[in-house]
Amino acid sequence: MKRTIARLATLAVAATLPLVASPTATASGRPSVYELQGDPGGSKFEGIGADERRGVFYVSEVTGGEIHRGTARESQTQQWLAGDGTDGRFTARGITTDSKGRVYVAGGPNGIGTGRPDLWVYSPEGELLAALRAPGDNVFLNDVAIGPDGAAYFTNSNAPQVFRVALDGGDWSVTRWADATGTISQAAGFNLGGIVVSADRSALVAAQGNLGILWRFDLATGAVTRVDSGDITLTDADGLVRQGSRLTVVRNFARSIATLELSGDGRTARPVSQVATDPTRVLTTAKVLRGRILFVDSKFDETVAAPPYEVVTDPVAR
Repeated sequence: MKRTIARLATLAVAATLPLVASPTATASGRPSVYELQGDPGGSKFEGIGADERRGVFYVSEVTGGEIHRGTARESQTQQWLAGDGTDGRFTARGITTDSKGRVYVAGGPNGIGTGRPDLWVYSPEGELLAALRAPGDNVFLNDVAIGPDGAAYFTNSNAPQVFRVALDGGDWSVTRWADATGTISQAAGFNLGGIVVSADRSALVAAQGNLGILWRFDLATGAVTRVDSGDITLTDADGLVRQGSRLTVVRNFARSIATLELSGDGRTARPVSQVATDPTRVLTTAKVLRGRILFVDSKFDETVAAPPYEVVTDPVAR
């Protein structure tokens, strides 16, 4: 009964929110499942970035830091960048692309206690443009979004901070753009994670997964305020996807997807629905490519991951 009500709620909002093409549609010739290439010892995945212009997507591998690439029309993906120390990368988390097709990769704990890079920037051809350390000794860069200024904004799961990465005067640089210490309370587990830009481009909206809170970072001032999201449960919030006013929140180990209607300035988010996802998967981040949302099946629930390794367009429980 609850599942039926959730489905009806989703249908009811369809008249007012931007729609995604049916994830199981085959008329376009696009696959509903994309297969990732894993390692013999098992692979786990997390981030995904989509290049709408080129019709390609990138997936980050937590185990080893490899970056995989696929196209909207092909079910098979390929390893695009090697890991296991390539460019100092032993793990990778959030990933996104900018208008020039450049690929930004968050390193999670890659640099903690090692002196290795915390993030990387690559050209569409795979050329390393930058491998940078973020200011601080305990930085866990989790996810990344491109701001209206063209800079990349990375969340830090180990502190209430957002870092800005940009090409200034011919050189790539990373700065601590916002620090919400005193406003955002840190708790055990993963704090700031998924991040998107508000519809009016005035703010960033980030998820604090362990507490189930959405936060608004004003792009003009850096001021941080809590997004009013009503009484909807958002614990385990991981990836965020904004399409117009529709905000999709991927709740990884909660195995659920929450849908909210986000105000243009990102200050409020009206709950719309909560739908259970496939119980055999732990979905992490997601991106829109050619009208469909692509969800990463992380394999985080498996001690030793085993294939198939997949990106899926139909996340709902059956």
